[in-house]
Amino acid sequence: MTRSHMSDEAPEEIRKRGLRRMSEVYGWEVGDGPGDYFAHTADQVFGNVWAREGLTDRDRRLLLLGALAASNNIDVAEIQAGAALANGELTPEQLEEIGLFLCYYVGWPQGTKMHFMFGEAVKKHRKNT
Repeated sequence: MTRSHMSDEAPEEIRKRGLRRMSEVYGWEVGDGPGDYFAHTADQVFGNVWAREGLTDRDRRLLLLGALAASNNIDVAEIQAGAALANGELTPEQLEEIGLFLCYYVGWPQGTKMHFMFGEAVKKHRKNT
């Protein structure tokens, strides 16, 4: 088991790592933001959780897509699908297979929503590349 980055690190170092990981995960430059919500997102979610060893970004992305599908967060899943395509973590064909796979685990209607959303994410990706 790997150790969390939660330590006696200076808060500004955690924030730098969090912003760097956010930029890597989403595939665009993320700047610092105000407030507690942004602080928790940057520092904890990305500075600590996404920065841990043990899983690749692709592994985390797959888990996240499944969780988002199960909780009907298709809009957030679209952001993740686009980032996965942009970062080369998943191919359009793999997204199609994921959509079909999810039909059997989150229900056909929910998996179908994911399938069609993946198709739109692929269209946007191809348009931007």
